[in-house]
Amino acid sequence: MSGRIFQCGLEAVLAVLGGKWKPLIVYHLASGSKRTGQLRRLVTNVSEKMLIQHLKELADDGVIRRIDFKTVPPHVEYELTDFGQSLADVLAPLCEWGTLHTAEVAKIVQRREHGAKIV
Repeated sequence: MSGRIFQCGLEAVLAVLGGKWKPLIVYHLASGSKRTGQLRRLVTNVSEKMLIQHLKELADDGVIRRIDFKTVPPHVEYELTDFGQSLADVLAPLCEWGTLHTAEVAKIVQRREHGAKIV
C-alpha cells in the first residue's frame, strides 16, 4: 500500500482539517481540554451529529484524544495530542488574519449571500 502524494503541504493540512468545523474544534481545544457540551457552545451553528462526527474523525487521525472518565453519568473530554497542538499553533496566525480582516470578510460573505459580484 502506498501513501498519498501531496502536491503541497496545504493539501496535507486539508486532508486532516477538511470540513467546516474541524479547524474551529482544534482552535478551541488549544486552550485546554473540553467536554462535548462546551465544544457545542463554542463552535456555534454546528449540529450535534456533525460535531460528534468531526470529533471522532479527529480522534481517529490522532489530532485529538478522547478521555472517557467511565462515570455515570458519562464524563468525556477531548484534548489535543502533540500532533494536534502543532496544528493549532499554525492555526493561530490564520485566526489573527481573520480578526484583522473581519470587516472585509463580512462584506465578502454578504455579497456572496446576495449573489453580487465582488469588485
